[in-house]
Amino acid sequence: MTLRLFALLLLVALCPLRIDAADRPNVLFLVCDDLNTHVSTSGYPHIITPAFDGLAADGMTFRRAYCQYPVCGPSRASFLHGLYPQSTGILDNSSDILQVRPGTVSMPQRFKESGYWTGAVGKVFHNEKIDPGEVAWDQMLRFENDEMPMVTPIREKFEAEHGSIEAGKSRKLWREFYPTIAPQTRGQQPGYGPTGLKDEQHKDGKNARQISEWLANKANGDKPFFMACGIQKPHVPFLAPDKYFALYPKADLQFTPASLEFWKTVPKIAQTNRYQGFGFEFGIENDALRREYMQAYHACISFIDAQIGVVLHALKQSGHWDDTIVVLTSDHGYLLGEKFMWGKVMLFEQCDRVPLVIRVPKSVEHFATTPGSTSEGLVELVDLFPTLAELCDVTPPSELQGRSLTAMLRDPSASGKEVVYTVVTRGKSLGKAIRTQRYRYTLWPTGEELYDLSEDPHEQTNLAVLPEHATTLGAMRINLANAEARAVARKRS
Repeated sequence: MTLRLFALLLLVALCPLRIDAADRPNVLFLVCDDLNTHVSTSGYPHIITPAFDGLAADGMTFRRAYCQYPVCGPSRASFLHGLYPQSTGILDNSSDILQVRPGTVSMPQRFKESGYWTGAVGKVFHNEKIDPGEVAWDQMLRFENDEMPMVTPIREKFEAEHGSIEAGKSRKLWREFYPTIAPQTRGQQPGYGPTGLKDEQHKDGKNARQISEWLANKANGDKPFFMACGIQKPHVPFLAPDKYFALYPKADLQFTPASLEFWKTVPKIAQTNRYQGFGFEFGIENDALRREYMQAYHACISFIDAQIGVVLHALKQSGHWDDTIVVLTSDHGYLLGEKFMWGKVMLFEQCDRVPLVIRVPKSVEHFATTPGSTSEGLVELVDLFPTLAELCDVTPPSELQGRSLTAMLRDPSASGKEVVYTVVTRGKSLGKAIRTQRYRYTLWPTGEELYDLSEDPHEQTNLAVLPEHATTLGAMRINLANAEARAVARKRS
């Protein structure tokens, strides 16, 4: 063997051959908005989600997946860039990572740079102002709901008196009047109720059908595709076609009334006052109103499940089912009256834990998911970027902080992370939480929380105030400090 041939063979051994771009698997990335674990794949039995079930039957369900910040903008900035919020610098819904941390490369941008056709519909990045546009996407579209039938005659009468709602003073007057029409028109106050619209007249129905059109018309041409479908529901207002409300009679809804005992041992800073916007008084269980919102939230879940089903059917019809990786998740969870709390921005399981299903087809050698498999390992949304990059032979940015989940995809019994990390702000302060296999620990500037989730899965007993748990508390403090050190390791000046 010549020295030159030996050197060539050594180079090949040390540097694995890259997959040709045209042979790389496609990616379908489905991200829901404000979807908590009220889905069957997360163990919630009181819901109808056949699309979630079907994808899980073909892929792997991660039962313990966690967001890094339980608010839309910071969470999306985190998982779309593979960095913890303390590294992205995005701790609110208005900041733009391109301004706060210039040069940071997003997941779709890196896929586009690597030869993928990239397309997005709906809410993937938090809003259009923050969305990187053509830097990341070959095509990006957002839709709006059609006008609800109940609104049409009211609008026509209004316009007859004031003129077009699209111009001048009439536009401002309409904006002020619109939320007073019905619960369905309240927006983030929040609104809720059946719309009288068909699936395809809702923005999520339009999102699903746009993805289907791209698949049918081969919008990607000869390139592999990275398609992201931003599902807007069940974000408020909780609106869905009438038929989905009929699935959940209010009298049949099941939940446990909240208790004030919990708040006797928990720092007040752990709360938010969002319950007021929902029309509740703290400490008073309004059973009838809670059922109204829960019915609407569940109707939204079954509605978006049906739209996800439309997309998955289109993927199969296009012939790409066997060469496309599918990821289905949410940006964060949501409280529905537990602990008298409503909404997000809190460091409890209901806010921080998210559904996550990943299906890797057999064509992706060595990484194909075992149909119907389940992992109990701890994972984070920040892990998605490095995972998809490895599966698709895309070179990730060197600064990524997540950890690829490919070992777990190969082996459902493989261990996950020892600790997952989530933060949230309170004014200028930062609340920090970690989750281990057994415990959840939260550190606030004014106190601590510790829950044994193996014995207390609903986090009702704060062990941090009990002296007999001092040793565990000390260990969790160390774990949190280590987690935070890793989370801020990628700061930029």
